[in-house]
Amino acid sequence: MFFLRMIARSFTRQLRRRLLIALTVCLSATVSVSMLGVVFDVGDKLNAELSTYGSNITVQPKADAVVSDLYNTEAGGVASTSDPTAFLKESDAAKIKTIFWAFNITNFAPQLNIHATVNGTNASIVGTWFNKNLKLSTGETTVVGVEGMRSWWQLDGKWPKDDSDQGIIGKTLATELGVTTGGTVTLNKTTASGKKNEQKITLTGVYDSGDEDNGSLYIASSIAQVLADLPDSVDKIEVKALTTPENDLARKAAQNPSVLSQDEWETWYCTAYPSSIAYQIEEVIPGAVAKQVRQVAALQGNVLQKTQAVMILMTVLSLIAATVAVANLMVASIGERSGELALLKALGATDAAVSRLMMAETATISLLGAIVGALLGSGVAQLIGQVVFSSGITMRPMVFVLVFVLLAVTVLLASASSIRSILNLKPAEVLHGR
Repeated sequence: MFFLRMIARSFTRQLRRRLLIALTVCLSATVSVSMLGVVFDVGDKLNAELSTYGSNITVQPKADAVVSDLYNTEAGGVASTSDPTAFLKESDAAKIKTIFWAFNITNFAPQLNIHATVNGTNASIVGTWFNKNLKLSTGETTVVGVEGMRSWWQLDGKWPKDDSDQGIIGKTLATELGVTTGGTVTLNKTTASGKKNEQKITLTGVYDSGDEDNGSLYIASSIAQVLADLPDSVDKIEVKALTTPENDLARKAAQNPSVLSQDEWETWYCTAYPSSIAYQIEEVIPGAVAKQVRQVAALQGNVLQKTQAVMILMTVLSLIAATVAVANLMVASIGERSGELALLKALGATDAAVSRLMMAETATISLLGAIVGALLGSGVAQLIGQVVFSSGITMRPMVFVLVFVLLAVTVLLASASSIRSILNLKPAEVLHGR
């Protein structure tokens, strides 16, 4: 009876060790799969999240771009105190969706920035697209405009309709004029030719942008062009694009693409760097200069790199912890099974055979733990995606392959110390209780 109790106790201890090894590998696999799953999918999601706070590429006429570079100022826009003198064709804006990286262009909106008197007060007028349904030359349709590019604005009311006499007014200008949602304002503009135009605008909303945009009035671009007598004219196009963080190649190309070798050129052109997307926009819009908004591009790159670094670090730490834990559990298991292993060696089993037996046993247990952990990790990754990005995480097969390879290396390293214990095991001493 005592002998049976000893066998049962030994079996229970061994079962506990095996369960602990499986649990350790399972936890490591869970962390690794969830973290690497997010790492491989976080780029587009972070860029999409950050791009809700404004455009990351602006397109201007070459003349304005030269002036802004020369005097380190922003050409056009609501901050400008004078009307633009150089223009792009509004009808060319749709060509942005025909470039190589068209699917990375998530939104864009042309602008005509002019000045006019609004109820007798001089103010900045922005003619733009609000939520325009655009039919492309490829036969596809897309919806673009500032409604999707100003998601952080607090709007009291609703967005205007395109090509209508509706508009939204900034909070500061609305207070100055004493108007509210549903009211009407009168715009008066003297054109460059001396013609005096008047336009009534119905206000569908009052917005709070939190910046100098609050002093502006946004109307449909077609109405602004008639008011300023500038048909088919815009002075700026804001573009929102999903981009890859810049590296040395992208920075080299941004300075002068002509210095790139053929291989460098192909790599740069076929990668969604802000500079390569800007270059392709310049190719399709005549007389345009496209520039990346450095602050936005730098923010996206820095946040992405830091987020990925944290997740990779957590993966590495979980693998190190698994290595240490599995090694200790295997050494303890071998210590408890020294009599069994010594008997195997005494019966003729070689050190290599005994080592293979222990490693096969550990590998089987670890594989079961890894499979369960991979399933749990996929679920944790989806949870992270929903909580942080409000969307699911696309689990790439590469993640599972990489995690299983890393866990195999982890178990192999952990087994090294136990193999040394097997090699040092002397059957005669163990079986005689020495």
